[in-house]
Amino acid sequence: MMQPQASTLSTGTGDAARTIAILSRKASPAGADLPGFVWLGGYRSDMTGSKAEALCQLAGDQGRAALRFDYSGHGASGGSFREGTISRWLEESLAVFDACTSGPQILVGSSMGGWIALRMVQELRARGDGDRVAGLVLIAPAPDFTLELMEPELTDAQRQALERDGYYEEPTPYGPEPNVFTRALFEDGRKNRVLEGLIDTGAPVHIIQWHGRSGCALAPRTPADRASAVGKRHPDADPRRRPPALARRGHCPHS
Repeated sequence: MMQPQASTLSTGTGDAARTIAILSRKASPAGADLPGFVWLGGYRSDMTGSKAEALCQLAGDQGRAALRFDYSGHGASGGSFREGTISRWLEESLAVFDACTSGPQILVGSSMGGWIALRMVQELRARGDGDRVAGLVLIAPAPDFTLELMEPELTDAQRQALERDGYYEEPTPYGPEPNVFTRALFEDGRKNRVLEGLIDTGAPVHIIQWHGRSGCALAPRTPADRASAVGKRHPDADPRRRPPALARRGHCPHS
């Protein structure tokens, strides 16, 4: 079995430059003709989470290539987390995709990574590379979560903090550091909305909805709402079809 190899990729220029940490596994001869897996993690998760590890193991078992990485401000990557936005993490995802993959790939996005995956499809199709996406697996996807899930629930104190300080914090059970949500994240999220109409992926889409630990998932709208918006034009898109190696995995934006 091919072992994952660590590498880095520099993106951005000047003050926006950051180094992205990558783990990639090459395909074996037996899997050279199979689409690879590209893992897109959730908000404040990293590429060593349980689902990312399970996907890499599955790729190895099948001989497929597998790619995972940390967004800037996450895990082993450089950059400031507070400067993170959907556009910034999308830029990094496309840069890693271009530099580290070839041929068709299956995008596997968890929570916020589902949003990133859908934006990647839009950008790839816009530049004529839609055939690079062989399929999508969206695990408890959270597209447009800043607008659909968070903004309606903001307290007066949080709104005041966003206006006054440009961010607010809230505690998390997944580590000593609080979650930080910035005004830039909310404003940029509006520019990256994907749930305003049909998303033509041009590839099969599998949506895996997880009802796990209470309060853990970033999951705006209902699974039916997301299924009706995603991949509807592709005859093979069916959110009820679950890849067995992933369907049993729990969901949390930090995994």
